[in-house]
Amino acid sequence: MADVAAKRELSSAETEAASRETKRAKADDKNGEEGGDEPEWENVLSTFTSSRVLSDSAREKIMFLHGKIAADDAVVILEKTPIREDSLAELFRGSKLRLEMRNDIYSSYRLQAPPHLNEIKTTVVCPATEKHVKKYQRQESFLVEETGEDYRAVTLPYIQEQSLSLQWVYNILEKKAEADRIVYDDPDPELGFVLLPDLKWDQKQVDDLYLIAIARQKDIKSLRDLSSEHLPLLQNIFQKGKEAVLQRYKLPASKLRVYLHYQPSYYHLHVHFTKLGYDAPGCGVERAHLLSDVIQNLQTDPQFYRTRTLYFPLRADDGLLGRFKEAERL
Repeated sequence: MADVAAKRELSSAETEAASRETKRAKADDKNGEEGGDEPEWENVLSTFTSSRVLSDSAREKIMFLHGKIAADDAVVILEKTPIREDSLAELFRGSKLRLEMRNDIYSSYRLQAPPHLNEIKTTVVCPATEKHVKKYQRQESFLVEETGEDYRAVTLPYIQEQSLSLQWVYNILEKKAEADRIVYDDPDPELGFVLLPDLKWDQKQVDDLYLIAIARQKDIKSLRDLSSEHLPLLQNIFQKGKEAVLQRYKLPASKLRVYLHYQPSYYHLHVHFTKLGYDAPGCGVERAHLLSDVIQNLQTDPQFYRTRTLYFPLRADDGLLGRFKEAERL
């Protein structure tokens, strides 16, 4: 299940919590820029030795590396951060330019920016399992057609066999971890949710805004579990989530893309809030389902997602793909 084409699922609570808590500095309460006391600088990569490039993208300016930190396997993700409009004056004033080519009115330069304006967002997963390595490795994908019966006979048993830990999710809901990153919290046990930045967003600009709303109900694994009885929950997330984004980041609903993934990268109901125009990983039609459409579909048919045929991409090494092949459904 893709991340830029890869699954976001992590197989251990400790790894997920650690990678989240070391990712980035806090955002201020207005526009997502850094504020307050910043964490101390550290170099956890001083002993990292790279063994191979798992995948990379020149267009997205990101690279996934596999190697070791001391004796532990590790995955390191390096991503160039976007240029911020509010730093342009300092960028132009403090940079050095080296001419590469001039022809009539056209000139090409190599710009060397001040170090603090040339940061690389870095994610470290350590110790990393084989599942983490495969997650970020470039692989061929296949589009799967899943009927309601396929879900019950093939997908659901596979999910139940995996027994993937969701403790990191519960830590967020119970404010045992990442409490300082929460943008909005509705404590209602049935309708409530927690809204916080996704790991893919460095919170330094709203152009690539990416937030996740995690439902407090613990018995909803995915889109397939939803019925009309969940409409109050979905409507609450949709309405209050948009209001929270408007208040904190000054982005109106007309500038937001609000959706669910199927298949999701972890099996606890969560909703994605991204800025319209940002080509977020997994926002394509083969995986993303607009929350507004989900609500309307359930209003029309209370069992819509329990009976409908759904399509989604799976990577070549995904165990679920193997199950569909075994069932002769692919």
